[in-house]
Amino acid sequence: MVSENRAATERLTGIGNYDSTGMHDSGPILFYDGDCGLCNRSVRWVIRRDRGGSIRYAPLQGETYRDLPAVGKPQDLSSMVYLDRGVLSTRSDAALRVLGTLGGGWAVFGAALRAIPRPIRDWAYLWVAKRRHRVALRTCPTPDPTLLGRTLP
Repeated sequence: MVSENRAATERLTGIGNYDSTGMHDSGPILFYDGDCGLCNRSVRWVIRRDRGGSIRYAPLQGETYRDLPAVGKPQDLSSMVYLDRGVLSTRSDAALRVLGTLGGGWAVFGAALRAIPRPIRDWAYLWVAKRRHRVALRTCPTPDPTLLGRTLP
């Protein structure tokens, strides 16, 4: 588990060896709590804004995340995890990197939010994460057939 004092973004070692599934070569992956309604809604929000269709999605409880060869990857479900070009980001850094991937005004908004120190951003992120099951019902949306190539187990 990543310690609280450790940086929220880390370069992975050995990720290039994960070619059999194409995880590294096929674009970024957003890992989320698949049992959390708020998390599912957040993923749907990203999907609607990812016009290029570059981001893939997988639940933290799934085999894609379980088999990810990353030392120190978070094991708890309270953090969004974003993998892009061998860099694993968590918490607010993950959210800001997703905004950057979306491009346009979202990338500018994400860059502006980076002016807020990480400890403050992560405190706000964790405050919401602790209450996420109260905010939205535990629902799993019906998979959208157009996303089959972007949804990983």
